[in-house]
Amino acid sequence: MGATTDTSETITQTNTFNASVSTVFGIIASSSEHSAMTGAPAELSDEPGGSFTTHGGAIEGWLIESLSNERLVQAWRPADWPAGVYSLVRYDFVANGDSTDITLTHSAIPEGAAPHLAEGWNTMYRGPLAAHLDR
Repeated sequence: MGATTDTSETITQTNTFNASVSTVFGIIASSSEHSAMTGAPAELSDEPGGSFTTHGGAIEGWLIESLSNERLVQAWRPADWPAGVYSLVRYDFVANGDSTDITLTHSAIPEGAAPHLAEGWNTMYRGPLAAHLDR
């Protein structure tokens, strides 16, 4: 029997947003709020096992865990990845005074995809979320 080697990568980013945990959680977890934040259609289930798409179907997966105002965990994949290839995205929400810290942990990323995905989290989520909150 041959051994397998784990060649997956992990991204961890923590950012602070000037809004309450419930506001920030709602924007990430709600279809209408997520769509308003990104400017692209999103269909997000709030039930574990439910499927989701964001960015007009460019991202897809299913919800693994949702603890309101605390944590979201998703099986996550760009729609153009090979069938059956998923990574794991975990958002942890922590109140920080009047602000919210989100720690994003994106793991089980196929080898070589982390730099592109890390930049995507900044340009497609962090920036749009901060701008959405400033409106």
